[in-house]
Amino acid sequence: MEIKNSLQNNFEQIKADALAIRKSVFVAEQNIDISLELDNLDDVATHFVVYLNKQPIATARIHRTNDNGWHLQRVATLKSFRHQGVASMLMHNIESNASTLGITYLTLGAQLQAKDFYQKLGFIAQGSIFLYAGIQHITMCKFL
Repeated sequence: MEIKNSLQNNFEQIKADALAIRKSVFVAEQNIDISLELDNLDDVATHFVVYLNKQPIATARIHRTNDNGWHLQRVATLKSFRHQGVASMLMHNIESNASTLGITYLTLGAQLQAKDFYQKLGFIAQGSIFLYAGIQHITMCKFL
């Protein structure tokens, strides 16, 4: 497996591969409206994509927030590659790259069904449950 990000590789290609995975997972599987899934942050975020035999299988993105923090979101793995450690590998790569960029703190909005996954990676839940796209989420954070 290989992980590429849009800072070090062809931005448009990495973004396109990321969007294809997100459409499959969030729009097709979870029935999230495409207008909620695709937003103006896609053009400014750093996208990460995991490839297996040159095929994109998992993705996530990070972007700067209005308060100069960094937010991790749109973490998705194609169904046939879940529960094989791909997402954990992706998260470790993102954290490593974030540290290299001087990012010391990440936040994310985890779907409640994924909360335990993020806790195992060291993220801490904060605040109350909220709805996004009709799905329950919770804010989580981690110092790198």
